[in-house]
Amino acid sequence: MSVTRLALWFAVIYGAFCGGIYLLQDRMIYQPWSDITATPSRVGLPFESVSFEASDGVPLHGWFIPAEKGSGKVLLFFHGNAGNISHRLESIKLFHEMGLDVLIFDYRGYGKSGGKPSEEGLYRDGRAALAFLEERGYSPDEIVMFGRSLGGVVAARLSMETTPLALILESSFTSLVDMASRVARFFPVRRLLRSEYPTESILPYVSCPVLVIHSPDDEVIPFPQGLRLYEAAPEPKAFLEIGGDHNGGFILSGETYRQGLKSFLSAIGFTAR
Repeated sequence: MSVTRLALWFAVIYGAFCGGIYLLQDRMIYQPWSDITATPSRVGLPFESVSFEASDGVPLHGWFIPAEKGSGKVLLFFHGNAGNISHRLESIKLFHEMGLDVLIFDYRGYGKSGGKPSEEGLYRDGRAALAFLEERGYSPDEIVMFGRSLGGVVAARLSMETTPLALILESSFTSLVDMASRVARFFPVRRLLRSEYPTESILPYVSCPVLVIHSPDDEVIPFPQGLRLYEAAPEPKAFLEIGGDHNGGFILSGETYRQGLKSFLSAIGFTAR
């Protein structure tokens, strides 16, 4: 085979891969489940099934789990890119046991929520959840924004647009470009991606206390990205190093995780149980 012909085949194959990345990126970014497989009642928690709408009319579904003794503080939970709210029961119970009210909801396209996920869509969904809490009587300085993995950038974006009590980022990434470059390093991902999710670029504009949580054992989002998020965040801030993999680190770390959260919450004026 001639050099010219070989180069042509390479160009065709390379172009096909670029096309695949462009066309299939949403399937790689978003991995929603529609079936709600459990509710907070499975772990002994009373809850309220709630519904609200994003600004573009997309219906959203979530759960509100009140603390046993009202603390006046609520944690707004932004979950990751896979599954739905029914796969976060362990976290819901943990925050409930700390004495926080919890609102967790599904982004568009996830669980019982309508629509199709997109970057701007998820930001709209986050704003709608925040508006729901404000209608319930919570002021921004009574709301802790919590984002895990993909949810971290949504939580950070909302924290930039308002001033919550605090922002917690767990196992989150610096940007979608950085993540895509890890798995497609020889492709022009910056030009191919339609979404940015630029967590690192957002953080300098956040004006509330920030806690970054990450594990060196995270096999999905590299530990150095967590360190970069910490560096990008303004003071006051804290870093909590946990152990374990991307999805199970908060469970495997046990008391290290719980005490780290309690210490941060105490520093911002909330005494966790």
